[in-house]
Amino acid sequence: MEGSEELLRTLTRVSSALYDGEVPFALTGGCAIYARGGPVSEHDVDVLVRPQDIDGALHALEDWGMSTVDPAENWLVKAFDGDRMIDIIYRPNEFEVTDAILSGAEELRVGPASMPVMPATHLLVDKLLVLGPHRCDMSELLPTARALREQIDWDAVRRETEHSPYAEAFLLLVERLGITEERTHVAAGKTETRKDLS
Repeated sequence: MEGSEELLRTLTRVSSALYDGEVPFALTGGCAIYARGGPVSEHDVDVLVRPQDIDGALHALEDWGMSTVDPAENWLVKAFDGDRMIDIIYRPNEFEVTDAILSGAEELRVGPASMPVMPATHLLVDKLLVLGPHRCDMSELLPTARALREQIDWDAVRRETEHSPYAEAFLLLVERLGITEERTHVAAGKTETRKDLS
């Protein structure tokens, strides 16, 4: 728990810095899942910002005494609050962060502060789209899906991940486990939905 409390302190500092710098942002990743009732996160802080706001975000964090690093990647930059890492993400899963994406965030209380938090549907889609042949551990995703099941638009998740066989496998798993509704194919191109009765 100590690691989680330190991470919450860093998260509060990050949100305060970005608010001070007037940088539009939204919380994503493990801390956002925790904010929505999911498992406690002890990993890094992840925030979404628009590509044009990257410099402003870095300057805002530096003004609060954090160090910043450009890892020469084309989708995020990093900052550090002591030894706690902050990922400032502007192109998750090859999609640029836009005003429309940020507008979907909901103001929620996270520890001592309130901040915009991405919807549960977005959070699960984001996690599913990183699954691949070298990263297909679903053990952390199952508790998340179970905890946030009532907040997730499962049809939207299926649509947005339909090109991923790994996401398809996970969605079948949560259906069979009764976490979400089970879909049974009854004709070409059509499905019927059977609610879990357990």
